[in-house]
Amino acid sequence: MLTRRFLVSSAALLAALPGSAIAKDVLQAPAGSVGVARASSPNGVLTVEVGVTGEGRPEYTITRLGRPVIAASRLGFILTDAPKLERNFAVTAEAPTQHDDTWEQPWGERRFVRNRYTEFRVHLTEKFGLQRRVDVVFRLYDDGLGFRYEFPEQPNLTALNIGEELTEFAVADPGTAWWIPAFEWNREEYLYNRTAIDQVGVAQTPLTVRTNDGLHVSIHEAALVDYSGMNLRRVEHGRFKAALTPGLSNAVVELAVPCTTPWRTLQISDSAAGLVDSSLILNLNEPNKLGDVSWFKPMKYVGIWWEMHLELKTWGSGPKHGATTENAIRHIDFAAEHGFGGVLIEGWNVGWDGDWFGNGWDYSFTQPYPDFDIERIAAHARSKGVEIIGHHETGGNAFHYEQQLDPAFAQMQRFGWHSVKTGYVADAGGARVRGADGQPRLAWHEGQAMAQHHLRVAQTAARYHVAVNPHEPHKDTGLRRTYPNMITREGARGMEFSAWGQPGNPPEHEANLVFTRLLAGPMDYTPGVFGMETRSPDGIATTWAKQLALYVVIYSPIQMAADLLVNYEANPEPFQFIKDVPVDWAESHTLNGEIGDYVTIVRKDRNSDVWCLGAVTDEHPRVLQAPLSFLDAGRRYRAEIYRDGPNADWKGRREDIVIEQREVTAADTLSLQLAPGGGQAIRFVPVGRARR
Repeated sequence: MLTRRFLVSSAALLAALPGSAIAKDVLQAPAGSVGVARASSPNGVLTVEVGVTGEGRPEYTITRLGRPVIAASRLGFILTDAPKLERNFAVTAEAPTQHDDTWEQPWGERRFVRNRYTEFRVHLTEKFGLQRRVDVVFRLYDDGLGFRYEFPEQPNLTALNIGEELTEFAVADPGTAWWIPAFEWNREEYLYNRTAIDQVGVAQTPLTVRTNDGLHVSIHEAALVDYSGMNLRRVEHGRFKAALTPGLSNAVVELAVPCTTPWRTLQISDSAAGLVDSSLILNLNEPNKLGDVSWFKPMKYVGIWWEMHLELKTWGSGPKHGATTENAIRHIDFAAEHGFGGVLIEGWNVGWDGDWFGNGWDYSFTQPYPDFDIERIAAHARSKGVEIIGHHETGGNAFHYEQQLDPAFAQMQRFGWHSVKTGYVADAGGARVRGADGQPRLAWHEGQAMAQHHLRVAQTAARYHVAVNPHEPHKDTGLRRTYPNMITREGARGMEFSAWGQPGNPPEHEANLVFTRLLAGPMDYTPGVFGMETRSPDGIATTWAKQLALYVVIYSPIQMAADLLVNYEANPEPFQFIKDVPVDWAESHTLNGEIGDYVTIVRKDRNSDVWCLGAVTDEHPRVLQAPLSFLDAGRRYRAEIYRDGPNADWKGRREDIVIEQREVTAADTLSLQLAPGGGQAIRFVPVGRARR
């Protein structure tokens, strides 16, 4: 229910209104009055109420099964060129409508996605003065909701120059939060803090909380297209306020009216696993605008990459240059021999020599270094049935990159290369974009200008049948539904942090990612490393079994086998799982999990009846129970198990792994024994009908 600041309670208003003003479970207030509008999700799990205070300030609340989730939270905007949209509003609402359909992903963690929600449109109209209007549209699912602002065409509001968005999320109960800081130099690449909710500072989204009574809530956004990314500033106790990323002027966002904002989203579940299995973010995006995208095939790949992070090779030219013709051909031959679809080659193009970090002016995205025979390499890859994954590092210079987009993608199309890894290595606030005067301007990676840039890249790439995997990216908000060539991205601390001369990712890192960053969408985490000694003093905080499990736990439609080829050649038995594991799925389910502690995920191959399981833990050993009821009843399966050995430990015997097989059915339950920092990977292959 709304707080006492509302002058008229919903019950009192219901008694005062004529019957014609009530539709389903919406309570509509006559224009000009103070009132409350309400609607619920299809099964009545979530209910939202919207109303105004005595000063006409709009607010909303959310309850779940009658229990408060979000207490009264403000709505509105401060504008840079007009009076603020913040008070003196009257609220009216349209009757809610129901929607229920199922759509198919061209690739994904599940093939079919049900999209069932209640849509609820609330009109906020200024009672005097300019009498401007803004609609707040809610879509309520049983596992969460999204709401956005829509500005209809109107005479007194033709442009929307936003200085500040006033949207709040007042978490009703105390609890624990998992978050990374916003507005810091290293963009999204931070370890997750675990604090009390009332100790969060300024956080990026997704922000995940678990209240003391066990409710899990993730706050994020969906369909971020032409707008600045939203962060969350805690203003008091559990009350968070939108903190938009700065723009190129005193306005953080500049739009022409009519326009809409991104969806502000809340995924809500009794369990951490329920957050992972939600399709809310995808569903709030528009359907596929590209049509047939069968030219992109989900795949696994190897690459000239890890050796640079280990300082065995260099991106720049010289005696240690990694992207040579000979090295490329070796990787292509290895990929073909072992059934990999692609080879990533970094450092192939002119521009890496000198000061490229946060600069990028010298890059050519078509001209190779002299020791990289691009025509010969393209022909050899084609003869082996292997694609080269293009690599376009920009040094954060989107301005320079956009001038070469068409020739760069045209060259890739000529070679038959259908995916590109882009990079924007620059300190936060150090990206370069085109300003209103046509000249380069510095910008934030999450600002409106970079949102526009990443969309231009995806749209241009689609014309040449190229899919995009950005690193140092704009945040994921589910746009892969609308533009399916936005296949994956980085946007978090990846495996490379464990290669460098500093402490790497701790054992809990991946179990944090599943319930935070990965709620936004796929991540190119680059698992599969067997060489445990790196430039980091502690090596990699993992076991071999955990490295295999990450192919199931961390979803991406392209998955890298990140290690040096010699380590795979020396260890063919565990490498077999990497060769066998699919990357495109018909179904996905989270069997169990707790944020930052452990998780078990199962997925069914889209192209066969094979299932795969991945389980990972933090620094603590665990025994997890995995009921196999997801398997087809009446069938027998061969479980190909890759588990931690008896002496496995992320601090020592990382390579201790047991590989074994056993026969199972849907009636069985497996006990998964995970070593400290360990994991387990299993492939379930049908072998016949179950014995009676």
